[in-house]
Amino acid sequence: MRELPVILGIKRKEVVSMLRIGMLTSGGDCQALNAAMRGVVKTLFEKEQKVEIYGFEEGYRGLIYGNYRLLTSQDFSGILTKGGTILGTSRQPFKLMRVPDEDGLNKVEAMKQTYYKLNLNCLVVLGGNGTHKTANLLSEEGLNVVTLPKTIDNDIWGTDMTFGFQSAVDIATDAIDCIHTTAASHGRVFIVEVMGHKVGWLTLHAGMAGGADIILLPEIPYDIDVVTKAIERRDNAGKRFTILAVAEGAISKEDAKLSKKEYKEKIRKSKYPSVSYEIADKILAKTGKEVRITVPGHTQRGGTPCPYDRVLSTRLGAAAAGMILEKNYGKMAGIVNGKIKPIPLSEVAGRLKMIDPDSPVIQEAKAVGISFGD
Repeated sequence: MRELPVILGIKRKEVVSMLRIGMLTSGGDCQALNAAMRGVVKTLFEKEQKVEIYGFEEGYRGLIYGNYRLLTSQDFSGILTKGGTILGTSRQPFKLMRVPDEDGLNKVEAMKQTYYKLNLNCLVVLGGNGTHKTANLLSEEGLNVVTLPKTIDNDIWGTDMTFGFQSAVDIATDAIDCIHTTAASHGRVFIVEVMGHKVGWLTLHAGMAGGADIILLPEIPYDIDVVTKAIERRDNAGKRFTILAVAEGAISKEDAKLSKKEYKEKIRKSKYPSVSYEIADKILAKTGKEVRITVPGHTQRGGTPCPYDRVLSTRLGAAAAGMILEKNYGKMAGIVNGKIKPIPLSEVAGRLKMIDPDSPVIQEAKAVGISFGD
């Protein structure tokens, strides 16, 4: 309670209200999740006298089943450079959110009850595309929600950049850099398989930064004959090796003509662990060249966030805190042309930011001799 001056002979007392914030990280982990949460919390503690932060464990699972803990400013101290998430995370598919769990629990109602039980002013959600679908659902259900764009894929609609992306680019690029020396020594064809099922931002940036000769993306279906001709051109030019940066979601022109159901069935029956192994087999059959495959895998999600991501996530976190204080709910803190802007969740949910095959960056990559197999 704070004493107010005596007015008209009456001493009044003002109740200083408590700001109660829930916070969760959902979906795949990545670098700078902790840095982003830190940005939110430090800003709130700087601007508000009384703040309570409730951290939900393992993403939406914690919100559904009421698994949370009250956090203090100390929990957010020293985590700027720490990868992963101090709250833990899990994948809760959006398509199952309205499907009762094995005990018949209504997940959406359970999340709402947890929110109201804690008397939260706002729920802060950090996540990717599926996470934003559920965040928008909760916003439509009447909860105050603010989100931050997290994913190594950089595919969230409404923001030029997501935190975690640049850190993953650095790791994938380092993998390609390391392959260069062994590829040159042995005169072989190497494939580096980069994460990215539906979009190829990570593969595109790492491939260009790492000097890959061929880059295969989900957005640009490849022709294996074009790929092998690019390898042969390098041979004819006296270059002893070729490096391919292949997105895990890369698709051939033949497969791109299949229906979604037909393609899933083909993948299910395939003898190959991933598309890179199928491409390697076809290159061997057409050229007789040995192909080696490197899969950096989840190393791309791990480790310390790079300086760029630390700055970006701190900025986004501070902006999200500002949106909370302004009661500007139902929005994602995104970055557009270098400026942080609130983007309506209704615009973000269910949309992917994909690479335009005719975009300047693709044309510029082709101009320096990179083949996209098309």
